[in-house]
Amino acid sequence: MTEDNKKKIFLVNVSIENKPFLNDPEGETVLNDLILKENYSDIVSVRSAKSFSIKILSKNEAEALLKVKKMCDDLRIYNPIVSNCELSIRKV
Repeated sequence: MTEDNKKKIFLVNVSIENKPFLNDPEGETVLNDLILKENYSDIVSVRSAKSFSIKILSKNEAEALLKVKKMCDDLRIYNPIVSNCELSIRKV
């Protein structure tokens, strides 16, 4: 097996957030708490998100992203009608 064919470990971060047109009660609660505190009055918006950090063995970044995206879709860990699912990746 050549060096190019070896699988590497990648860390894929998955962030699932309500789409912008939907209310975010958790984010709104945090924002309201910040507004009540004088030092944070310049913060105008807070959105909450669910996050997963997934380590995966893969030949390259593109393959790793594809596999994790497929996993998210197959396991239905988010609802694409109401949520956005964003992936970011880095080599470990």
